Amino acid sequence: MNAHPGGSAHTQHMLEAAALPEGARILDLGAGAGEAVAMMRVRGYQAAGIDLMPRADFIRPGDLLHTDFESGSFDAVFSQCAFFVSGNAPQALREAHRLLKEAGLLLLSDVFFEPPAQMLQEAGFELILEEDLTSQWRDYYLEALWREDVLPCSLPGGKCRYSFVIGRKC
Repeated sequence: MNAHPGGSAHTQHMLEAAALPEGARILDLGAGAGEAVAMMRVRGYQAAGIDLMPRADFIRPGDLLHTDFESGSFDAVFSQCAFFVSGNAPQALREAHRLLKEAGLLLLSDVFFEPPAQMLQEAGFELILEEDLTSQWRDYYLEALWREDVLPCSLPGGKCRYSFVIGRKC
């Protein structure tokens, strides 16, 4: 999987760091081609995914900012590189919070323009883990630019970082 910095190894790391029990219900917000959902299912999780433009038949079309799932439906919400590009990361965090059961976990790797702890706290999460992966993101992005897989973009807010965080719903 090359759609995210760190590829499938990073997805596996995210799942291992969360230490979710087998059978946990997980929703991937911004699931794309569904590689992470497929990996979760192989590991024994009840995994589903949504994306604005799904690239797999087992990924449902849907907007991660406003899903049609019932509140408190999931043990964990998972996302890689989707909250920032949604255009409204704070709303994406609020929707993740709504979807989680009490004490459910958010597993998120994404770009941050402010400290992740502050954003998570404002959305009702307690920060459990934070790993700064900015150098890995830079390498991934520069390689993608070199291959012409992505177009250069200007990022609002100036300097950013790429982090993996786990938050627990308060």
